[in-house]
Amino acid sequence: MTARWAVAGGGSTAGTGELLRFALRRDRIMLPVWLYALVGSTGATAASIGKLYPTTASRVSLAQSINSNGSLRALYGPVYDATSNGALTAWRMLPYGGLMLGLLCVLLVVRHTRAEEESGRLELIGAGAVGRGAPLAAGLGTAVIASALVGVLTAAVLGATGQPLGGSLAFGGALFGCGVCFAGVGAVTAQLSGTSRAANGIGGAVLGLAFLLRACGDAAGPTGPGWLLWLSPLGWAERVRPYTDDAWWLVALLVVAGAVQISIGYLLAGRRDLGAGLLPQRPGPAVAEPSLRGAGGLAWRLQRGGLLGWAVGFAVGGSMLGGITEGVKQLISTSSNVEQIMERMGGTSGMVDAYLATAMNLLAMVAAVYAVQTALRLRGEETSGRAEPVLATGVSRLGWAASHLLYPLLGSAVLLLVGGITAGLGTGVVLGDAAGWTGKLLVAALVQLPAVWIFAAVTVALFGLLPQWSTAAWGVLGVLLFIAYLGPAVNAGQWLLDLSPFTHVPKLPGSAFQAQPLLWMVLLSVVLAGSGLAGWRRRDVG
Repeated sequence: MTARWAVAGGGSTAGTGELLRFALRRDRIMLPVWLYALVGSTGATAASIGKLYPTTASRVSLAQSINSNGSLRALYGPVYDATSNGALTAWRMLPYGGLMLGLLCVLLVVRHTRAEEESGRLELIGAGAVGRGAPLAAGLGTAVIASALVGVLTAAVLGATGQPLGGSLAFGGALFGCGVCFAGVGAVTAQLSGTSRAANGIGGAVLGLAFLLRACGDAAGPTGPGWLLWLSPLGWAERVRPYTDDAWWLVALLVVAGAVQISIGYLLAGRRDLGAGLLPQRPGPAVAEPSLRGAGGLAWRLQRGGLLGWAVGFAVGGSMLGGITEGVKQLISTSSNVEQIMERMGGTSGMVDAYLATAMNLLAMVAAVYAVQTALRLRGEETSGRAEPVLATGVSRLGWAASHLLYPLLGSAVLLLVGGITAGLGTGVVLGDAAGWTGKLLVAALVQLPAVWIFAAVTVALFGLLPQWSTAAWGVLGVLLFIAYLGPAVNAGQWLLDLSPFTHVPKLPGSAFQAQPLLWMVLLSVVLAGSGLAGWRRRDVG
């Protein structure tokens, strides 16, 4: 039976204001971290480009290197205008800024709609004077506000660096359009699936497809199937060309696409039962598998889909990073300052080794995101009420926690293993000696593990000692990744770089292996995780 919610004279969106304020309050930690990362990275990129390519000649040389290499065009897009720092900043940041903002908006909409239904809280809220469409309106409102803030702040930061106001506004408008468009994607996926994980997974697949279409269209060049760009919202954002064309009509197209998807989401929401998705659910077996009789089997069932998806992503990412080695070597040579930054991040034994060390560092940063996500599953299982029935059996608290902590511990190792092997194979294809490069990059990837484990250990410590602050692990991750990724580009002080665990990892291949910093990081991880598990053992559940 379709749920009919009580409404006190406000129609289907009654109570939206209250739910929106509640959603913003819930996201008071997560949103500032995302805003800081998105806006700060754009500002830092603008500043670093000005230092790396201070003359028109150096910028033109960069553009020629990018536009003549299909793999680099696929990764970053073509350079439309090399005459200004603003245009180069748009080239560097729009595809990835739009992708990350789109991901944020999908997560926000699903978090405040499907996830609330899944937990049962939305049914309680619906028993009051709240319209059926109010939760979706609140989720969309949160995403639109976040997108608007990113757009406005980005334009303000770029304007403050001396870039033309018109181009800065077009840059911010393109980001805002991406956010609205993918908020619409979240509105639709929240109606299709019966679980938030599946809804986020479908949304992530749409984002990945959009990025792939954009990459294929750019890699093909002017003589290839450039029409692929027009199948991707990220391609539309790229074609806005801030500081060159300022094509506002494409910003409007992104917003209209989002509005159409939002309308479809509302239409679908009215045609399903509360708590159910429109996609058919596959019935489970009548009798549980023997593996589900223990906490380890249950944790594997919950975590295996995510691990598989991440492994596929690492295989693709590793292949891309390895396959563009030759082109990146050419790109680095366009600026002595870029060479210095790569050496600072990746060692001093040559441009190829420095780039590959940096690439393994980037894979490890992404693996740290997986480690935090899987470690936070402990808190998610606790707050959803699913942990308590398991603990009511013969499963101990530490045994239950250990069953989930295997995935940030060993799952991150699997991801780095996959990334290292595929990067080595990709490098071997373009440089020769596939076996040799695979061995080198496999070691270079796995040596990053202690740094990844620190982030998982911080998450466990927060879960056990300060459970209400568990999501602050994302803030710690965001700040330290921001330092590790952009610190060398803006000549940050060594004391600041040393705050990131990735600064202390041996820069392989090329540099000498040093075991001492790895041992210290492992010891720190053990202390943090141990304190968190001790706190979990003593505190109340929930």
